[in-house]
Amino acid sequence: MQPDSPWRNSDFRTLFTATAFGQLGTNIGYVAVPLIAVSALDASPGQVGALATLSTAAFLLIGLPAGAWLDRMRQRRVLIAADLARAGLYATIPLAWWLDALTLWQLYAVVLLHGGATVFADVGAQSVLPQLVGRADLVRANAAVNTLIAAGTVVGRGAGGGLVQLLTAPAAVVSAAMGHLLSALRLTAIRRTPPPPPPRQATRLGPQVTEGLRHVFGNRELRALALASACSNLGSQIFNTMLPVLFVRELGLPEGVLGLFWAAGGVGLLLGARCAGIIARRLGHGRALHLVGLYMAPAGMLVPFVDRGPWLWVAGTGWLLTMFKTGVNNVLGVSLRQRMTSTALLGRMNATFRFLLTGALAVGAAAAGVIGALAGVHTTLWAGGVFLTMSFLPILLSPVRTRRELPQQKEEERADRRPAAGAESGAVSE
Repeated sequence: MQPDSPWRNSDFRTLFTATAFGQLGTNIGYVAVPLIAVSALDASPGQVGALATLSTAAFLLIGLPAGAWLDRMRQRRVLIAADLARAGLYATIPLAWWLDALTLWQLYAVVLLHGGATVFADVGAQSVLPQLVGRADLVRANAAVNTLIAAGTVVGRGAGGGLVQLLTAPAAVVSAAMGHLLSALRLTAIRRTPPPPPPRQATRLGPQVTEGLRHVFGNRELRALALASACSNLGSQIFNTMLPVLFVRELGLPEGVLGLFWAAGGVGLLLGARCAGIIARRLGHGRALHLVGLYMAPAGMLVPFVDRGPWLWVAGTGWLLTMFKTGVNNVLGVSLRQRMTSTALLGRMNATFRFLLTGALAVGAAAAGVIGALAGVHTTLWAGGVFLTMSFLPILLSPVRTRRELPQQKEEERADRRPAAGAESGAVSE
């Protein structure tokens, strides 16, 4: 183990294991909840699209102010509360099922509120990581976390499909709730993160939110990263919304096959996260983002060919390659934006990105439901392939493609010394 490895940090190890439990719960629920809607409640493509839209709508509703709130809070407490809320919400689904009272409206409510808790969990985790490991170790720490997320996608979605097939979907949701509960319990072992400094003068929420937006959209590199990821998420969500309808209803395939297809994407995420640092060292940070996107994004056009037989393998290969690109972007893009942002702005920067990226998921789910209802499932998949293929363009047209290294420490120190809007100069960062 290297002397400056993030693995020497006990708080990072704790966050890592908590993330493992949380990802297991998230991915099992990702498979089980829409399958409950399709197989048990006979949901239409439009209703499945509405379910997926509501699962990410919270990022559009509270995503931006959540970043400003997190910059004022103890983030450890927020992470624990978010996981407890998600565990409790998932637990209501099997309870209602066993009481023969489960309805589509309850699923709508659960995924909407679960999404609200996820806003704080995701933004908080990305904001607390630089405080735990320091900025110099961000690439290695992000690579480890994103590798874990990818592995969770493989194991969680594969297990989710298998549990649904063997034990029924409501029983699988019990496992999802347990994953979030174990994550909350593990997070209690993190030493308290530094509290936010008391404001030296009253600061309204609006100017703080605006500052986060200005920081992201006023910087050409951050803006390109946001637009590229939003386009990718839009295309991916169009696929993911329609795949349960296509696999289970139109192709008549077992739920486990759908879980394995999604798990193939997780393998791509895993490989991309593991290879990101190697590719960046060989090509340069920005050139790696540019070239991986250029060569891998068009693989998304293979997914709409999905069918029984050999075409299932062709579509699965396209999905794996597309997710490889996402895995690389998740490590290099997140590390770049964290290094380009002062500690005082981390919560708002991450919230702005999550607002855009998860907002794209909500738009993609809604679009999938509308297109699926009007033009059919396969037409919807082709629309998703187009957006995935175009996702490399913002990086191609920005200064990111020429960046060799991450910003140097001196740049970061100057950024950390700049006062936040509405605060006096010299305020300490979180």
